[in-house]
Amino acid sequence: MAPLIRFDQVSLAYGEQQILRSADLSIETGERVCLIGRNGAGKSSTLKLIMGLVEPDEGAITARRGLRVSLLDQGLVEAGQGSVREFVADGMSAQQQRIDEYRHLMTQATANTGLMRQLAPLEQAIEAGGGWSIDIHVDAMISQLSLPADSPIASLSGGWRRRVALARALVSRPDLLLLDEPTNHLDISTIEWLERELLRYTGAVLFVTHDRGFVERLATRILQVDRGELRSWPGGYRDFLRRRAEADAAEDRHNALFDKKLASEEQWVRQGVKARTRRNEGRVRALETLRAERAERLSRSRAPRIHINESESVSGRKVIEARGVAHGFDDRQLFEPLSLRILRSERIGIVGNNGVGKSTLLRILLGELAPQTGSVKLGTNLDVAYFDQMRRELDPERTVAEIIGEGREFITVNGKRKHVVGYLTDFLFTAKRAMTPIASLSGGERNRVILAKLFTRPANLLVLDEPTNDLDVETLEVLEDRLVDYAGTLLVVSHDRAFLDNVVTSLLVFEADGAIRRYAGGYSDWAQRRHRLAGDESPVDATRSSSNTDLRPRAAPQKLTYKLQRELDSLPGRIAELETAHAALQAKVSSADFYQQAHEHVTAELESLNALPAELEAAVDRWAELEQQAAGS
Repeated sequence: MAPLIRFDQVSLAYGEQQILRSADLSIETGERVCLIGRNGAGKSSTLKLIMGLVEPDEGAITARRGLRVSLLDQGLVEAGQGSVREFVADGMSAQQQRIDEYRHLMTQATANTGLMRQLAPLEQAIEAGGGWSIDIHVDAMISQLSLPADSPIASLSGGWRRRVALARALVSRPDLLLLDEPTNHLDISTIEWLERELLRYTGAVLFVTHDRGFVERLATRILQVDRGELRSWPGGYRDFLRRRAEADAAEDRHNALFDKKLASEEQWVRQGVKARTRRNEGRVRALETLRAERAERLSRSRAPRIHINESESVSGRKVIEARGVAHGFDDRQLFEPLSLRILRSERIGIVGNNGVGKSTLLRILLGELAPQTGSVKLGTNLDVAYFDQMRRELDPERTVAEIIGEGREFITVNGKRKHVVGYLTDFLFTAKRAMTPIASLSGGERNRVILAKLFTRPANLLVLDEPTNDLDVETLEVLEDRLVDYAGTLLVVSHDRAFLDNVVTSLLVFEADGAIRRYAGGYSDWAQRRHRLAGDESPVDATRSSSNTDLRPRAAPQKLTYKLQRELDSLPGRIAELETAHAALQAKVSSADFYQQAHEHVTAELESLNALPAELEAAVDRWAELEQQAAGS
């Protein structure tokens, strides 16, 4: 069977920046492929090429006929997109167009029987796209993700907008699902639901993510964007690391042997040859070939070099002490009273689902926000560097160098004076990119600017609120290494389970009973105890609250009468019967000898075919009405 999508010698460049160089790619049904690479390497551009949003400069892209593709974009849903239901339903717009076209042709079919032959491929496309019941698919996806169907997009937080975008991408169940950083802004419960959903997904999935745990659980293959090539590595993330290290070592050996041979030939030329025989002329030509090959070599990019500017002051042994701290908004209690003592050099992760109050707790512990009850006392000699605060101070009109240097050409890091541009090269910014306004940077580049700025500040208390979003895996791993070596006190809010396992030694967890408890170890240690998170709306139970702002208990659902409940129970079967009957009748009408029958029989069958879609739609509407009554809405 032909692959879903195929690249043959595809090249793409934006100005002087070469994204892909004669790249090849093939994706088959059932694969779950993780696309990995540095920020700016071309991951999002590859997704756009597949979607047809960008045309290659050279080469060919071939898609299987009738391929259905859906994309979850990296950015958040814009505010002016109407209601949640409207936005999710837009994911079925192509299917709706096919159904509308079919119905339009059907109205003319009795007058022009030749049109009936055009309906067969359209019918097949509709069935492949999920059938005629679009509302059922939309309602089911909204229910699975516990979304507030009638709420305007503008009223939702970033995490809930991400859920809505995910629902829109998944609702059509495409042949090829493209996910660009799907775990950004999602809480842990939703990430784990998405993992389960994708593990049983029957189509192919191509996803970009920095979440290594997500990659390890899902990927059947890793596709690396490396110096313009798309390099394929079978297996999960651990397999990728091992195979890549082996390939890098083999490349280094090959290059060393090549360079040795080139140096030998260069020495021969410099010594001169008195007798120019044909053989010697051939050797000169061979040397020119070697020189050309060396000039074409693209060296591996060096790893980022992150330095954390540690304060010369040593904080007091007691860094933060909270006594009976509790807080809430609009009569809603975020968390129960918490007493906590944080000592020097402790490394604490803060874990919980979206909306439970993790960032609020951080601000209270840092003295930025007064708690409603209780008290917080900060220790002595504290030098604080706060990641979220850096994000708020990022002026989009200023250049990267201006943000870092604050008007100075040189900065001091760990007692050493460094030029601003030289410091930024450690964070993978070229001299040209260092002079670029913040507004022109990608999400990953902005996060690197924030880290670069943060680490210029001497600190013995480092506070990171979701630092991993949009970072490429290589930068993330170097950041982890530096944080492990950091001698000060560390507070981290993160949904990245692998990051927490690698960096922190204890957790503060917002749990299901409203309490915040402290546990030794990382996320995996806590998860093995099978606790549940507060506000756990893991999208598995459609009866859970779908509001992103009101987490208070809702009124119990209205109970249907016995007769209505029986009707509701019978409707899914009735809908399936109607769809089967419609498909069978359509197959009969599309047969070559159908119109050779008696005129009365042909007319009756066509009238039945015309009537079935309306009957099916009425059954679906009735199902939705009774479901709504049963839910008490």
